[in-house]
Amino acid sequence: MPRAFETVGVVGLGTMGAGIAEVFARAGLGVIGVEVDADALERGRGHIRRSTERAVSRGRLTEAERDEIFGRVRFTGSLDDLRDADLVIEAIPEVMDFKRALFADLDRICKPAAVLATNSSSLSVTAIAAATSRPGRVIGMHFFNPAPVMKLVEVVHTVVTEAGPADDVAALARRLGKSPVTVGDRAGFVVNRLLLGYLNHAATLLERGVASMGDIDTAMRLGAGLPMGPFTLLDLIGLDTAYEVCEVLFQESRDRVHAPAPILRELVAGGLLGRKSGRGFHDYEDTQVRADTGPSGKRGLATVCLVGEGVDELSAKLTAAGFKTGGPDDADVVIALSGAPVVEHAAGLADPERLVGLHLAGGDVAEVVSTVLTSPAVASAVADLVRVLGLTPVRSADRAGFIVDALLYPFLNDAVRMYDSGYASMEDIDTAMRLGCGYPAGPFETLDTIGLTTVRDGLRALYAEYREPSFAPAPLLDRLVTAGVTSIRTR
Repeated sequence: MPRAFETVGVVGLGTMGAGIAEVFARAGLGVIGVEVDADALERGRGHIRRSTERAVSRGRLTEAERDEIFGRVRFTGSLDDLRDADLVIEAIPEVMDFKRALFADLDRICKPAAVLATNSSSLSVTAIAAATSRPGRVIGMHFFNPAPVMKLVEVVHTVVTEAGPADDVAALARRLGKSPVTVGDRAGFVVNRLLLGYLNHAATLLERGVASMGDIDTAMRLGAGLPMGPFTLLDLIGLDTAYEVCEVLFQESRDRVHAPAPILRELVAGGLLGRKSGRGFHDYEDTQVRADTGPSGKRGLATVCLVGEGVDELSAKLTAAGFKTGGPDDADVVIALSGAPVVEHAAGLADPERLVGLHLAGGDVAEVVSTVLTSPAVASAVADLVRVLGLTPVRSADRAGFIVDALLYPFLNDAVRMYDSGYASMEDIDTAMRLGCGYPAGPFETLDTIGLTTVRDGLRALYAEYREPSFAPAPLLDRLVTAGVTSIRTR
């Protein structure tokens, strides 16, 4: 039977810590909130007051319930007031020295049976636990911001965690109305380990000139169905936070995809940290009205030649829109439908600058692909043609995977490697990415939808072009395809 926690301490009442304290109080637990000084304590009190008042204004709490929640939180400036707490969770800045010093103090103050937890998003729980005399009762309990809203909690156990605390904390998370996933102690846990690799890779594609920032954001939002593009998300997270998490990941993995992209380092060094500073990848202080990017006509294209895979359906749409189809020698543009680089199609053309690649991603996006020979004017004309067909064009260089597949497939590959290492179950990884990031489907659900063979072959093409070791298909994925398995979730 899981242990019942009734009194919980929360150290650090910033936005995250105050949210965690509110979550505990909403579930009926007594909460002791601790801050370093009177000003910080008052700010923490204000965070909880504003959050609960918003809930009242939206009809999610009554005034009586708000008062009860607030009444369950005792605010204090002294760690000594935590001596009788059953569980203490810290939510102080992500600095290892700070956390180790705090846990040494908590170890001295708290009763021997108390469980000590860290809300760290990426630091080693094992290293934090080593600062105490009770490493078997130190656990990770990683909430997501805003804590009262987000359902996911990553429960992190270490190699020295005793039998019981992880299950007890997971049961507590369920009591709070959360969905816990239990994982081992690796940098970034599940969500940040998978998410930051993807975000960092997006920054690398931008630096390599594969596509513009706006096109990458649009491609992943509309083409992959993600809640927001990678650069919008990086700005929301904070570029300094993303940089620090990437550093922690790289220190452990030594994988180049985790080494912070130079552009990320430069923006952080320049104080451009995202939304909180007014500018990051995007400029949030720029109120200039942008030009309309809607349909602008056919731009002089009358005759189109289609080559490659699945030309019949697109040909019918072009005809319905008033375009003529012709041969490669007399058409205004030659469009190569392909999910792979298209420059080889230019070899037999008298005017290779007329060749543009086109790859449909999802139901709404068309990747418009320019080779080294493509005329910019022709590529722009094809982008307008795509708009006439009711699709959103995104411009890409002629590289393996273009935009969507180049970012999506390595992310799926990382998830397979994570599962194959025994670190977390497929179900927990899928749950973590759906609830922690708002993804429409988890990586294993997505793998089955796309097809294991398609992803494996796409990864091989990415590895052949970029030579990143992590792009090589995970051995498990390769073996499943070789064995003719069609669903990874049947394992």
